[in-house]
Formats: sequence, C-alpha cells, structure tokens
Amino acid sequence: MAQIDALALSRELIRRPSVTPEDAGALDVLQQALEGLGFKCWRLPFEQKGTPTIDNLYARFGDLGPNFCFAGHTDVVPVGDRAAWTVDPFEAVVDQGWLIGRGAADMKAAIACFAAAAEQFLGARGDKFRGSISFLITGDEEGPAINGTVKALQWMAEQKQKIDACLVGEPTATQKVGDMAKIGRRGSVTGRLSVMGAQGHIAYPHLADNPIRRLVPALDALQRRKLDDGTRDFQPSNLEVTTVDVGNRATNVIPAKANATFNIRYNSLHTGAALESWMRQVCAEHAGAHEIEFEHGAEPFLTARGALSEAIVAAVKGAAGIEPELSTTGGTSDARFIKSYCPVIELGMVGQTMHKVDEKVRVDDLGLLTDIYRRVLENWFE
Repeated sequence: MAQIDALALSRELIRRPSVTPEDAGALDVLQQALEGLGFKCWRLPFEQKGTPTIDNLYARFGDLGPNFCFAGHTDVVPVGDRAAWTVDPFEAVVDQGWLIGRGAADMKAAIACFAAAAEQFLGARGDKFRGSISFLITGDEEGPAINGTVKALQWMAEQKQKIDACLVGEPTATQKVGDMAKIGRRGSVTGRLSVMGAQGHIAYPHLADNPIRRLVPALDALQRRKLDDGTRDFQPSNLEVTTVDVGNRATNVIPAKANATFNIRYNSLHTGAALESWMRQVCAEHAGAHEIEFEHGAEPFLTARGALSEAIVAAVKGAAGIEPELSTTGGTSDARFIKSYCPVIELGMVGQTMHKVDEKVRVDDLGLLTDIYRRVLENWFE
C-alpha cells in the first residue's frame, strides 16, 4: 500500500492550476494516489449545452456497506491580481510554517488529508475492516455546479453506489482546525428586477415616466420586512440588495428602465417558493410595469444530530482537544446536493484566507486534520 504524505500531496494538487472549469491534471494526481491504496476509480466527465464539460472522480475501496464518503472539489477560484501575491499562487510554497497557494484552504489540503487518513485507517485495519470508503471529488464546485456533484450523485444512484454518510472538506474552521463543523446551510434565492418607464427630458417629466421612482419603494418594501428571528440551528434570514443599475450617463435624461438584484439567505422557517411569492407580491404592489426573474440556488437543510455528528465531535475532541461548534453559518456548498442522499457534515481547514491573495494553511494543520479524519473513520465504523 502506498504511503501518502499530506503535505506532499497538497503541494502536488496546488501545482495543478485547476481554475474552474479547467482540471489541469489535479484529478489525475488524486486518482494515482488513491489507486495506490487499492481504490477503484471512475472518471465521470459530464456536459450540458451552454456549459463547459467538467471532469469528476468517484473512487471506492471495498464492496460492502456501510459506505463512508469523503467529498470535495479540486477546482479553485481565479488568483485575482497575481502581482499582489508574495509567491507564485501555483508553486505551493512552504514558508515559515505555512503552505501558500491557491486552493490550499479551499480545499486541496483537505483532500490530501482525506487520502492520508484513508491510508492510515486501511493500513491499521487490514482485513478487520468491514465496509467501504469512497471519494466524490468534483471540478465544478466554484463554478455553476451543473456538471459536477449533482450529476455524479445521479450516476452513483444509477450504478447502485449507495453512500451512508458523507464528510465534505470545506474550510469550516474559524480560528483553529476543529473549532467548527457545518451541519447545515441556509437557502439562497436571487431576484432580478427590471422596472419599466419611458425615457424623456428631465425638464418635461410629464412627458416621461421615471422608473426609479417605483424601483426605490419596491426595494424599500423588500428590505423593511423582518423575515424572522432565526432558530436554534439557524441565524436570522436576511435580504440584501446587491446591485442597482440604471445605466444612465446623462444628467438631463429620465431613463427608460431601472434594474436591481437582491438575494435572500434564508433558514428553515421559509421555502424558496414562498419567498418568491412574497417578493412577486411586493413588486406588483410597488414597481408598476416590471419584469422579474428568480434563481433558486439552494433550499436550507439541517443534518440531524446522530451517528455522524457524534463521530466527528469525538474525533475532534480526541485529536484537537476541543469540541466543535455545530453551525449552519456561511454560504452554500455541494453539501446541499449530498443531503438528499445521506447525512452530510462539513469539516475542514481554517477558512480565513480562502479566495484571498496568499491563500494559505498551517503545515501543522495538515497532520491535525489527517488525524481528525482518521478518527472519524474509526468512530463511524465502530
């Protein structure tokens, strides 16, 4: 059985500039490591008209149940201003105890720790291990998330590749590895509103129709409503206006149209359909002639406390000596798709630098996270 060093594997993954939708060989690196451990691997390229083709990887060790799945993504966001980085973002530099590079926190180091933990667990268990360990790794988490985890899960269901529990390696820690795990996420719905008017000279307003006069009250009504006070597991829902755009460069012209975009992050007290209905009603009341469309990113979900959360909490206590906060804060992840198939919880690196210049993780945290993941496997299968 191959020996996997989490730092070495992390660096090999970071050195593949897998900015969505490019893979750049990242999945090849991981597949080679997993095949060295005896995993059977399937490469799963998916495509859909109007979207880039995405390569994905499913790997499994064992044929029996239960099947514990590690899930994550090898794609990363763009580096931004490369000149602002103190190192080459894809060189995977180790400096003063830090591993620096795009994807270090989100989430190539966690994937390397997955593999190292699996190697340690399988090496210790040998033929006493009854069950399966699998990896579901996508290249489309940072992108539109169309040809990635969703379609891989559908393929797995068709192939009767059932998973019984899943740990996603998103960077959930706030200050130190293990201080927070995500047991759910809020839902997300985006509204795009266009209020129609009639262009004209500002000195002759009676000959025009200013759509801004109706856009502003509509946005005000949307923002004034207090959606809720939150729940035991979720923070309060919030609506935020993210852009207002008239596209009018002239100071003496009443514009013909005014646009705005807004997003609601909502908890389990709401559904996307109910919120859409309310927003349509508000716009009908205040916006006059308008067009509006909605994009539903995710519904809220919560993984009930049970065997998976107990395995993770005990693993963090044993390895890090702390008890993780079980939280639902933050944005969305591919856990929103996995939750329809099995219990899913997220636990990974410290996320303070994800998507930033000089994204980095502590080298020592690689050993700690590997230890946590190995203990999760031990606790789960016991």
